[in-house]
Amino acid sequence: MASSAQSGGPSGGPAVPTVQRGIVKMVLSGCAIIVRGQPRGGPPPERQINLSNIRAGNLARRAAATQPDGKDTPDEPWAFPAREFLRKKLIGKEVCFTIENKTQQGREYGLIYLGKDTNGENIAESLVADGLAARREGVRANTPEQNRLAECEEQAKAAKKGMWSEGSGAHTIRDLKYTIENPRHFVDSHHQKPVNAIIEHVRDGSVVRALLLPDYYLVTVMLSGIKCPTFRREADGSETPEPFAAEAKFFTESRLLQRDVQIILESCHNQNILGTILHPNGNITELLLKEGFARCVDWSIAVYTRGAEKLRAAERFAKERRLRIWRDYVAPTANLDQKDKQFVAKVNVTVDYIRPASPATETIPAFSERTCATVTIGGINIAEALVSKGLATVIRYRQDDDQRSSHYDELLAAEARAIKNGKGLHSKKEVPIHRVADISGDTQKAKQFLPFLQRAGRSEAVVEYVFSGSRLKLYLPKETCLITFLLAGIECPRGARNLPGLVQEGEPFSEEATLFTKELVLQREVEVEVESMDKAGNFIGWLHMDGANLSVLLVEHALSKVHFTAERSSYYKSLLSAEEAAKQKKEKVWAHYEEQPVEEVMPVLEEKERSASYKPVFVTEITDDLHFYVQDVETGTQLEKLMENMRNDITSHPPVEGSYAPRRGDFCIAKFVDGEWYRARVEKVESPTKVHVFYIDYGNREILPPSRLGTLPPAFSTRALPAQATEYAFAFIQVPQDEDARTDAVDSVVRDIQNTQCLLNVEHLSAGCPHVTLQFADSKGDVGLGLVKEGLVMVEVRKEKQFQKVVRAMPRKPPAIASQGTGDRTSSQRGSGDPTTLLLLLGKDNGFGFVGFKKKKKKLITSQINWLRVWLRMQLQTRAESFPAPMPPCDRLKSAARPGMERVSPTFLPPPLSLPFQHAAPESRATSQCHLRARKHRATTPLPGCLESPQGLELAKCCPIQVSALGSPSLPSNRTREPRCRTAVQD
Repeated sequence: MASSAQSGGPSGGPAVPTVQRGIVKMVLSGCAIIVRGQPRGGPPPERQINLSNIRAGNLARRAAATQPDGKDTPDEPWAFPAREFLRKKLIGKEVCFTIENKTQQGREYGLIYLGKDTNGENIAESLVADGLAARREGVRANTPEQNRLAECEEQAKAAKKGMWSEGSGAHTIRDLKYTIENPRHFVDSHHQKPVNAIIEHVRDGSVVRALLLPDYYLVTVMLSGIKCPTFRREADGSETPEPFAAEAKFFTESRLLQRDVQIILESCHNQNILGTILHPNGNITELLLKEGFARCVDWSIAVYTRGAEKLRAAERFAKERRLRIWRDYVAPTANLDQKDKQFVAKVNVTVDYIRPASPATETIPAFSERTCATVTIGGINIAEALVSKGLATVIRYRQDDDQRSSHYDELLAAEARAIKNGKGLHSKKEVPIHRVADISGDTQKAKQFLPFLQRAGRSEAVVEYVFSGSRLKLYLPKETCLITFLLAGIECPRGARNLPGLVQEGEPFSEEATLFTKELVLQREVEVEVESMDKAGNFIGWLHMDGANLSVLLVEHALSKVHFTAERSSYYKSLLSAEEAAKQKKEKVWAHYEEQPVEEVMPVLEEKERSASYKPVFVTEITDDLHFYVQDVETGTQLEKLMENMRNDITSHPPVEGSYAPRRGDFCIAKFVDGEWYRARVEKVESPTKVHVFYIDYGNREILPPSRLGTLPPAFSTRALPAQATEYAFAFIQVPQDEDARTDAVDSVVRDIQNTQCLLNVEHLSAGCPHVTLQFADSKGDVGLGLVKEGLVMVEVRKEKQFQKVVRAMPRKPPAIASQGTGDRTSSQRGSGDPTTLLLLLGKDNGFGFVGFKKKKKKLITSQINWLRVWLRMQLQTRAESFPAPMPPCDRLKSAARPGMERVSPTFLPPPLSLPFQHAAPESRATSQCHLRARKHRATTPLPGCLESPQGLELAKCCPIQVSALGSPSLPSNRTREPRCRTAVQD
């Protein structure tokens, strides 16, 4: 603080008080001020000076927050006018003062003169002369200063000024309001018009306490759009300033404290009001930014009413010069040429920045480089339009992140308007429910939708997303569902995949194929034909855009190849011609294509013949859908050696229980029920205690706790030895759709070939797995052919010429069944019926019998083996459980047991066996399907104690059924293998 000492009169005379100078920072009351010195490298020192010999009224004080029972103290009469008198006269002015007295508490009293010396206006005398202060009682010194104060007081009393006027002075007491009940309504009521105010306190550079006039609201105002460094309050109550916090506070204090200003109330945040403070000398918000004392903040810049671009420009000015808080600022490097930042393609696109690629972490997958731009059409910013209608929200960035939209402030302002008006997702109304079934990857739902989509033919759809060149996500408006759609008939390059912890690179030209599909169909209306679905619940079919087949277009542009599954399609010829044209161009996927020599193509006819090259394999697992896993016999020794080494390594370095965290797709080691460790792959993590694993060398699956899993040592990974279990399916046969029939077929295959060595020949490939024929290693008998002969499966119709010889060699109908009746049989009677209802009659006298079968379909399939199998199943069941206990589930066999029938336990089945049923000799087609009254019959060789039962006859009369001509079935012995779960009966 500047000061000067005056030496005064002759030697030995009274000491002359030291005259000091300063600038008035703040007026505390009518008799106290705070003065400061000139700033030198930081905020200057301050001193509080109290006027001596006079007293003014005390201003109002709010009760302390720590005293809940405390009450607010109002103004004393004429206290506020005295404060205002000094504020208007002294704030920001240079004064000089002398200290006359200093108390033990450090309070200083003295005389204050306006100006640079004591010849200026005496502030105490001016207050007393205007009746705003009075001389202190008890001070009666006979000095020139006291005499002038007494004269001024007498003149004020005579003129009835101020406190000496008539009345109590109640009109000078302010009605201060410290809180506002509804800040939002209070702000909106002023309609963003300037409000007169006095800045009473500066908390930091961007937060002040203002007295709004003329209603005397004392409110906290935060400057909209900016934030200055603050003072951090510690646990002990002390405050620690952030860098440049004190400088920013002094910058605001020196310009606004106790000045008359105007405030535009723009919004509110809790009980604090956001606003802009206008001073005759300028806008403090822009000045703080320009001087590097503040930074723009996104959350409040949207409500700034005087142009957010001015704030951004002021901040940019400070950044470029690295002022104060920007002293360590490093501008982002330009990663795009200026000429490439703006281009026109049906819409105007302005590239704002390019987000660099980010590496993968444990929880966040990797992201490739992304170009972020502002898109306008017809002068309308698409992003701003979406945000203003409440259909999108604005992303919030870190304060130090400058990579954002060039119209970011407009987006924030649009969002603020949408929130205020309650539009779109900001509305308080109930959100309308749009039910869309997302069946992507849901196998069960996909199976339910598949028949509807197949029958619908061409369906309208909208392409929602393009995963790769041949994989899309579609929205079907008619079915209101989202599906994952795979283009049929082509093989497109596989694209890159982002997985936690790694990035799987894509195949060549995968990005070109994806870009081609995106440009052609993304967000457009298309037509799709659904043909089938895969195991993952993805639909497979054809997609048409403006009459063009997307699969054909991809092949034409050499971005995909024709897949063998297209052979059955009506688009096969178009695909082949497109592929031939692409091959001739030798572009993209066909860049390295070399046409085969003529001599190698000459034997065309030989390619139509089936090639049989059987190799020895070991069958390790049979699945419920009649697929099976095999191991190659040639690599068996390698597997045994690897398993032995791996188990030795695990024994020496056992895995720590609980240290392995399973994730889907990971290769691991799993402890089987035999206590040994095997290589496996995690298929699903159902819960913390249930993990689905697949043993990659054997083909079986199991659910294990994580404690029985461990990390697969790198030395024994699939790179050292690939997974040995390979999945295959039987060729030329159809798996039964009926659950019981399929179970019987699976049981037969398990009994015959599991854990045995067989011979395998690959016949053809399919989308799921290769289809093969399998032979027994010893007898060379075909396993699939045996299933057909047993009546367990049906023959699959194949159109390929090379397979016709094999398919025709398989029996298409079961052997004829000799009739027990008399007369010739018609063609319909020679066929066998599809048994859907079999009634077993059991009486009290242990009688038994069959009644006929109901014919359900025109195409009837039943063999002697299946007839006998049903009969034997009944016999085996009656041995295990007595009637009328429930029998095992079977859609062909229904027990006719009723209350009143006693339990029966046949002990043997004597040969020769014949169905215990007779009917009249049919004379026409009608009689072969007529309703017959079932009669009680015995077997050709009756069981001991078998007598006719009236109860059985009575029951049979109530069950009219349709029958085919049936006779005595016999069981041919076509293999010497003994079935595990079935009884072999010789004729």
